[in-house]
Amino acid sequence: MEARRARDDREVQAALELRERVFCGEQGVAPSADRDGRDPDALHVVATDDERLLGTCRLLIEDGVARLGRLAVEPGARRRGVAGAILAEAHALAAANGARTVRLHAQVDARALYEAAGYAATGGPFMEEGIPHLPMERPLA
Repeated sequence: MEARRARDDREVQAALELRERVFCGEQGVAPSADRDGRDPDALHVVATDDERLLGTCRLLIEDGVARLGRLAVEPGARRRGVAGAILAEAHALAAANGARTVRLHAQVDARALYEAAGYAATGGPFMEEGIPHLPMERPLA
């Protein structure tokens, strides 16, 4: 498995399709909430295995802060280190693009994943698209 920045529009499109399957299909998120118009401005990270997309996330970087979002992993690839590899690559890419901090809204069920990657909660739970979330943050070295 390889985690890296998406190489071309085809990979970004595959990432968007994965997000739609996971967020809209599995979790009931409105398509308009996932497709918020920010993807053209984002850095997209993908995890692949022999050209097959396993997972993705996106980064929006502004004023030294990377906003990480839309982390999705194919159901059959979960709990195999894909999300951790995506996070590690996202952190490196964010730092290389001038970010000093990464912030995200983590689904409460995924809190342990983010804590293992160095994130800490910065506030209490809140609802986003009908799913409980926590604001979390991680400094970049």
